[in-house]
Amino acid sequence: MDYKQSGVDIDAGNEVVRRIKGLARGTFTPGVLSELGSFGGLFRLGERGHRDPVLVASADGVGTKLRVAFMSGIHGTIGRDLVNHCVNDILVQGAQPLFFLDYLATGRLDPDVAVTIVEGLAAACRENGCALLGGETAEMPGFYADGEYDVAGFIVGSVERDRLIDGRRIVPGDVLLGLPSSGLHTNGYSLARRIVFDGLKLGVHDRVPELGATVAEVLLAPHRSYLPVIRPLLEAPRPGIKGMAHITGGGITDNLPRILPPGTEAVVRTGSWEVPPLFQWLERAGAVPREDMLRTFNMGVGLIVAVRPDEADEVIGGLRAAGEPGARVIGRIAAAPDGQVPAVRYEG
Repeated sequence: MDYKQSGVDIDAGNEVVRRIKGLARGTFTPGVLSELGSFGGLFRLGERGHRDPVLVASADGVGTKLRVAFMSGIHGTIGRDLVNHCVNDILVQGAQPLFFLDYLATGRLDPDVAVTIVEGLAAACRENGCALLGGETAEMPGFYADGEYDVAGFIVGSVERDRLIDGRRIVPGDVLLGLPSSGLHTNGYSLARRIVFDGLKLGVHDRVPELGATVAEVLLAPHRSYLPVIRPLLEAPRPGIKGMAHITGGGITDNLPRILPPGTEAVVRTGSWEVPPLFQWLERAGAVPREDMLRTFNMGVGLIVAVRPDEADEVIGGLRAAGEPGARVIGRIAAAPDGQVPAVRYEG
C-alpha cells in the first residue's frame, strides 16, 4: 500500500499548485517579496509609506453556504465570499488590505474544483488591491466526504494609528447610515437551508418566481466588498466616520453593539429601508419571528456607518460619488439607561 492508495494524491496537489501559481502572481502588489510555494510569504510593509502603521488582521470562513455549493456544483463564488468577508472585517477599523492567505481542506482533492475556488479568491484579491500571498491545500481522506471541502481566509491590512476607527468617539446624537447588502452574504445559511430545502422541499436549481431566479442563484450571490465605496472616505483629509459595523452572523442586533462605547445604545428604525424580497420570502416561508430575522440575517443592510449628524449628508454624498446610491440614515445613537450594556433598540 502507498500514500495514494490511502487516499492522498500528491500529484493532484502538485497539479493544483502549478495551476494556481499564475492566479496568485496576478494579484501581487509591489510589497510582495516572495513567490508562491515558499514556506512563508514575504511582504514589505514600508511600501505603503505609513508613518505609524498599525496592522489589522482577521480570519473567517464561508460557513454552511458551502453546502449550497456542494449541492449545486457551483464553486466559483466561494472565493469571492471569503475574500470580501475578510476585507470588510478589517475595513470597519479603517484598514485597507495588504495580503491574504487561504486554507482549503478536502477529503479527495479535485484539481478543477480547487482551481475554480482559487480563481474566485484571486479575482476578489485583485479587485480589493490585496495580494494573494500564499495558502495551504490539505487532502484529508476519511475526514471530509467526497465532494466536500472547507475554506478559511486570513487577511492582514494596515492603517495609520491616528486614523484607526474604533467607535470610541461615538456619542449620543450621532447618526447611523446603512449600506445595502447583496443578499445573505455568508451568514444565516443554516436557517435559510432549513426553510428552503427542508420546509419548502425545493432543489438548488428550482426557480423561485417571487425572486425571479433559481435557489442556487439567490443563495450563492457573492458577499459584497464595501472597500471600493468606503476607501475614498478613508483617504480624505477628514474621514468623518466614527465607527463601522460589518453585519454578519448575529445580524444588526449583535454586530452593531460591538462598536458602541459604554453608556450608549443604537436606535434603529426598521421602516427606514425596504427589506429585500429575499428576506421577506424567507420570513414568510419559514414563519420566522421578526426578532429572529434581525438577529440571523443582515436584512438588506450589510454595513452600518456612524457619523456626526452635521456630517451625514456629506458622507452620503461621498458614498454616492464612489458608486453607492443606496446609503441612507437608518437610526441614531442614544444614551443608554444606567448600567445597560450597549445594545440595539428597534423602532417601527
